[in-house]
Amino acid sequence: MAREQITITTRDGACAATVFTPSTGSGPWPAVIYCMDALAIRPAVLEASQRLADAGFVVLTPDLFYRYGPYAPMVPKEVFSKPDIRAELGPYMSTIDGPRAASDATAFLAYIDSRTDVLGKKVGSTGYCMGGGLALSMAGHHPDRFAAAASFHGGNLASDAPTSPHLLASKIKARVYIGVADNDNSYPPEMGERLQTALREGGVEFVSAFYPGALHGWTQTDFPVYDAPAAERHWRDLIGLFNETLR
Repeated sequence: MAREQITITTRDGACAATVFTPSTGSGPWPAVIYCMDALAIRPAVLEASQRLADAGFVVLTPDLFYRYGPYAPMVPKEVFSKPDIRAELGPYMSTIDGPRAASDATAFLAYIDSRTDVLGKKVGSTGYCMGGGLALSMAGHHPDRFAAAASFHGGNLASDAPTSPHLLASKIKARVYIGVADNDNSYPPEMGERLQTALREGGVEFVSAFYPGALHGWTQTDFPVYDAPAAERHWRDLIGLFNETLR
């Protein structure tokens, strides 16, 4: 089976998740945690997770809004038609931050360790928009487990908040990839400079890749800003990162 619905017990409750394996082959394969964006789990996220799995990975995609409780599936076209998207998504996003994601990762890693088809102890993380910072936070809080962490069009990666991912730079041992959208209000140039300074001072091996013309959310096939050529570049770089660090 290439896709399996599971529930992982975390410190804060029961987290629904989907685990994906390659459509062919018997493994073992390296493991990756996929951190969703603020529009939560939906068909496009599941399809992306399977695509990543088919590149040769066990992919765990948790519903990081599980603390919120039951909620209706989000449809990007409907959400983006709302007059205030932040107000629409705020209640869900308030249930997750870097420390809580790091706590969840303890349970996620235990689940990954229980599988017989996972190769090695080192894992990777990738995150999108909101999930970008969460992927980095997981790597910062579990430095001995994460060999790679990627953020694509991630926002608030180096803010004044006490939970800002850049404050974990000195702890990160993973190789980091930051995919930067063009003219992104959630990640302006000065924030990028702040993050890169923190990573350099922390001795982190990283790449900050600028995607010219690509707008915030460009990797998501169900977003109006989806940019197919830039999304394909994201796939090449992401899979290359994981191949180099996890195999």
